[in-house]
Amino acid sequence: MTENLPISRALNAGLRRALETNDRVLLMGEDIGPLGGVFRVTEGLQKDFGPRRVIDSPLAESGIVGTAIGLAMGGFRPVLEIQFDGFVFPAFDQITTQLAKLTNRHEGAVRMPVVIRIPYGGHIGAVEHHQESPEAYFTHTAGLRVVSPSTANDAYWMIQQAIDSPDPVIFLEPKAKYWQKGEVDTEAPALPLHASRVVRRGTDVTLVGHGAMVTTLLQAAALAESEGTSCEVIDLRSLSPVDYGPLLDSVRRTGRMVYAQEAPGFTSLGSEIAATVMERAFFALEAPVLRVSGFDVPFPPAKLEGTYLPDADRILEAVDRSLAY
Repeated sequence: MTENLPISRALNAGLRRALETNDRVLLMGEDIGPLGGVFRVTEGLQKDFGPRRVIDSPLAESGIVGTAIGLAMGGFRPVLEIQFDGFVFPAFDQITTQLAKLTNRHEGAVRMPVVIRIPYGGHIGAVEHHQESPEAYFTHTAGLRVVSPSTANDAYWMIQQAIDSPDPVIFLEPKAKYWQKGEVDTEAPALPLHASRVVRRGTDVTLVGHGAMVTTLLQAAALAESEGTSCEVIDLRSLSPVDYGPLLDSVRRTGRMVYAQEAPGFTSLGSEIAATVMERAFFALEAPVLRVSGFDVPFPPAKLEGTYLPDADRILEAVDRSLAY
């Protein structure tokens, strides 16, 4: 059975299914009850499952994560909502020094099946602390899994797979795409949680990204095709661990790769991807791996958002530079 859903409703359906199938799953976050969250992802869930399973929390991110750690120790599977990407930092200590480390600290005897949902990225014209891309902080932290869906089908299945994981998962939701519709197959997942995916085949250059950037890469690939260049597009999906197989297979065929991200470029996920691909596929490369990213400055006011965020033109400029080698 398939449904055409925006990503926000696909997430809602995935959370609903998880609540229905496992009574140890519960949701926590600010304004996620009657309001349904800022982006309405949890709309209707408290009404149907009650305030003991869909919990409106105080405005205290550190307290939300700390409480979830205790609940996980007690056998529950908490799913937390952080309202905006920039609000996660008050909980950073709990996430990186407790949640990520407890299983290792107890030599595997204590599991931490906690999912932290974070709307992230730009494209919505918001103010400071409401448009950030903090993925590198979490991919750098051993003990955390980090994923980001870019389609409604992935959103529906990946949230359920994340909830089923015995390890803590940072679940990054590209807020600019909450209203992007897509077909959702509710019968079976297309891929495992930590698999990358080829979304467009090509022969000349490999384009790689995650989250909202996948749509921009597809736009760039379509424009490149009109100019006679064939670009393959890969959606990373899992940021930690990274499934390098499809990336390396593609690069060994095309000989070129461009990685695009909204986050600043310095010591970023794109830096790690570029370094690893150059280590593992060096003799297949016809040009260095190039990166297109946000600039190394704080996310700017809304009027400068279009300059800061990579667009199809900036990606195509990198494609041209790669082909010029």
